[in-house]
Amino acid sequence: MTVTLMEQPSLTPAARRILDAASDLFYERGIHAVGVDTIAAAAGVTKKTLYDRFGSKEALVVSYLQHRDARWREHLAACLACTPEPGIERVLGVFDAAISWSTANSPKGCSAINARAELDDSQGGAVFPEVSGEKVWQLGLFTELCRDARVPDPDRMAQKLMLLYEGAIVTIGMGTFGSPFELARDVARALLEPRQVDVTAAQQP
Repeated sequence: MTVTLMEQPSLTPAARRILDAASDLFYERGIHAVGVDTIAAAAGVTKKTLYDRFGSKEALVVSYLQHRDARWREHLAACLACTPEPGIERVLGVFDAAISWSTANSPKGCSAINARAELDDSQGGAVFPEVSGEKVWQLGLFTELCRDARVPDPDRMAQKLMLLYEGAIVTIGMGTFGSPFELARDVARALLEPRQVDVTAAQQP
């Protein structure tokens, strides 16, 4: 199982500055709290340039979420490359990746969850499908990693791991207690170890 990387669109220098500024501001302050005037000023462009490049604030929010998701997948792929062989350690590599990612990039929790929490049904528009798509992809990754590791009932196990993963993300954002991904990793190992089938034995006639 390899991590499917997202193809990021080619951006003009101005569009890149806008996206970088919006990404920082949306994540740190929230979507509603940040207007296009603030983003344009931070990026050193006019509002017209912002709208010319992205069309609307909603489209910019979607681009922000896609950009963060693409960066997460790149980080995750690099981490999983350190454990190329199928097995429990490769499944747990997702949590290892999340530990290093959250420390450097996500002190306020998941950008997708935060965006979903901020917007009601009348405001979700193109944002909600993006958020849902990211989570469906993450669950699918857990499923494939569990299947590759020959974990019995990989679909069900992936759902359990997803609950641990998402719970850890929310705990980081809430600041409920420290090192939630480390604890989630320990619980994940406890779930996985009794259920792994020895790959070598399973392949013997």
